[in-house]
Amino acid sequence: MNRSEDDPLLASLLAAVSAASNDVPLRLHVAGLLLDRGRAAEALEHCSTVLRTDPANEEAIALLRRASAELGAARPGSRVAADRPSADPAMVGRSGFDWDAAEAQVQDLPQADQVPDGLPDPVGPGDVDGVVVTDLTLADVAGAIDAKQRIERSIAPVRNPAFARAFGMRTTGGVLLYGPPGCGKAFLARAIAGELRASYYRVGREDVLDRPTTTVAAMASSSAAERRLRAVFATARRSAPCVLFLDDVDAIGPKRSRLQNPSMLRTVVNQLLFEFDSLARGDSGVFVVASTTRPWDLDPALRRAGRLDRMVLVGPPDAAARSVILRYQLQNRLVADFDLGVLAEATEGYSAADLQRVVESAADSALSDSLRLGQARPIEEKDLAAAARRVRPSVGVWLDLARAAAGPSDGSYEDLHAYLRIHRRKQ
Repeated sequence: MNRSEDDPLLASLLAAVSAASNDVPLRLHVAGLLLDRGRAAEALEHCSTVLRTDPANEEAIALLRRASAELGAARPGSRVAADRPSADPAMVGRSGFDWDAAEAQVQDLPQADQVPDGLPDPVGPGDVDGVVVTDLTLADVAGAIDAKQRIERSIAPVRNPAFARAFGMRTTGGVLLYGPPGCGKAFLARAIAGELRASYYRVGREDVLDRPTTTVAAMASSSAAERRLRAVFATARRSAPCVLFLDDVDAIGPKRSRLQNPSMLRTVVNQLLFEFDSLARGDSGVFVVASTTRPWDLDPALRRAGRLDRMVLVGPPDAAARSVILRYQLQNRLVADFDLGVLAEATEGYSAADLQRVVESAADSALSDSLRLGQARPIEEKDLAAAARRVRPSVGVWLDLARAAAGPSDGSYEDLHAYLRIHRRKQ
């Protein structure tokens, strides 16, 4: 019996791949599912298909490495001579898999320890993460008119240093993107790098901090975190021009007044302030973009001149952006022909992450019906409408918190207070 018959979901996806052989995301999704089910040889075939046409596909290479490792671990005995016929029963292990045939299929693909042309070069053994180049720009960001205008003003001195000097403006410092989760702050940060024709370097909490369990461990962790933070900024300088994106910066830059004394984070915040000041003293070619959902928890010193002194609210997408997001989430899925405008209008207050959940919920409904009926049924407008009723917008909690935390306006949260005056929480 075909093993897929015991797994209706996988069988349906395999059939979809056969029908849409050029659908790379779907094929790689299937490869991942096959790996999860212990079917590494079949996963390897799908990775091979993708890499024949796109040798630099990072996801395919990662899955290929995983499949190769699993097959290598499972292979019985030592490597056999290359001139032995692959059909020889002696070459087939107890599992029934022909290892030589598999090797022949992938002999012209990149090896697991090679970096193919087109991928970013490694940036050194002390680096936290990879620096990449992006061609994404603000023009690729749907909607977000106010946020994009504020960003344009913030990066204008960096993009035009001669004019900035003529008007006595700084070309150092950075931008703090804040707002509810799932609204595209990381996407905007990447677009800023593209606008500045700079490399892009994303660093998160997990790249800097450990989770110590004892006082001694906390002291060692503090020293390690400082070293990592220095390495992050050193990498950014070596990669200049570079946009350094500090994701969820409040995790490494919280208010020191609220920290216990002594605290590992206190020294990390001090190091972060030192790094900002070092950038401000020279033409480093590094522009810092940071994101947070809780700007009021950030140490005030980080928002002073020459640091994260420009704040931009990134709120839920508007109707035009919601339509683009929905269309993007529905691509490569079996969808009936209908106008997304009605749904885009009906999902006011939904974040990009909320809209993704709406589409996934609608897809689940269509898939369940397809399995029950024995034939594929496309996602219809009614599926999405029902899913939108089930998936409630997640930003309401954040808006309530923002109302309480932002307090009276001192100019810092001008765009937030304007947004709160216009929009009310969607119940």
